[in-house]
Amino acid sequence: MSFKPVVSRRAEIDLARQYRWYLDNAGGEVAERYLAAFDASMAEVATHPALGKACRFRSPELAGMRWRSVAGTFSAHLFFYRIVDGEVSIERVMHGARDLPRRLMEPPEGGRAT
Repeated sequence: MSFKPVVSRRAEIDLARQYRWYLDNAGGEVAERYLAAFDASMAEVATHPALGKACRFRSPELAGMRWRSVAGTFSAHLFFYRIVDGEVSIERVMHGARDLPRRLMEPPEGGRAT
């Protein structure tokens, strides 16, 4: 069964910020490959939502969250999602070396890329 992927506003901001970082630091080709890898990973999860691992965060705001790595050379980047009413809701996209529970709950406007 395939689910409709929906990217939240917070995840869009995360993606735009990361795209801009790659554009400024690695060039347009790498930035475009990042977005393509994210799109492919999101499509895979939309088809098989159980592929992502369940998060075990203590915060009730993060209940039901799952995570999956972005494909290929961008695997240090994770996207967090929930399965809600026939949709895969992409909540955030960020580097896995961050303080994830704290970063998942803070607004993306205050953060940095990667």
